[in-house]
Amino acid sequence: MAHETLSLGSEVKREGQPQASQHLPLGSRTLIMGIVNVTPDSFSDGGQFLKPDKALAQARRIEAEGADIIDVGAESTRPGAVEITAEEELARLVPVLQPLVQATSLPISVDTYKAAVAREALRLGASMVNDVGGLQRDPEMAAVVAEYQVPVVIMHNQEDTVYESDLMEALSCFFEKSLQIAHSAGVLKSNIILDPGIGFGKTFEHNIEVLRRLKELESLGYPLLLGVSRKSVIGHILDLPPQERLEGTLAAHVLGIQQGVAVLRVHDVAAHRRAVRVADKLLRPEGSLE
Repeated sequence: MAHETLSLGSEVKREGQPQASQHLPLGSRTLIMGIVNVTPDSFSDGGQFLKPDKALAQARRIEAEGADIIDVGAESTRPGAVEITAEEELARLVPVLQPLVQATSLPISVDTYKAAVAREALRLGASMVNDVGGLQRDPEMAAVVAEYQVPVVIMHNQEDTVYESDLMEALSCFFEKSLQIAHSAGVLKSNIILDPGIGFGKTFEHNIEVLRRLKELESLGYPLLLGVSRKSVIGHILDLPPQERLEGTLAAHVLGIQQGVAVLRVHDVAAHRRAVRVADKLLRPEGSLE
């Protein structure tokens, strides 16, 4: 993909002390988004970082290990997870987000499909929205993103695993609908990242096919984020539990980089930073070692 810049920060008035605007390269090197789940039931680390002090310690660890962005989520989206209200989600998120904005120099992404949660997180100093609903689950989400002029990750998702057409064609059609919603609301093209949604509305075979055909999404003209970290597709191949899926995750993510992926969403930041440094040296035009 062509080299672009992801600008995180906003002119919009926010409560507290907002983070300074940051500019991250897209294309010259792979960006790493480190995960902090403030949930009791996430598939890999549920309950580990539910308390604010634990979440802050994890965020500091992620920053020290070389992450570019911290992604904070307060509702599990694993298969079978119980949905919670926006009020419940904010009750988990706000006690972590408020001190985190002050404690880290990294931009913070909020992982939510609810516009009310995104709005409050952005007001408190978050710099990005990671929407697993692809702007299609909450009709107000695109307007919130546009209002705050922040980047948004639009993820492919659907309730079932039935595809009437070619799988990648179906993903493209979904994204085209999401992009129309985004543009109609005033979201800038430069603020959009697409995520193929590994593990969401897809069988094991679907996930494998998407990973093999990621490059086909390049025709949409937007940078890609890939999140395979510790997911069941890796566990199915290796027959291993989530905490033992690092090597498989790294393999899948390097394959993604080879196909032009710009951002990786990961649990294990230090290992990914090392793997990405080698992959970028071999695969990126400039061979960045940053």
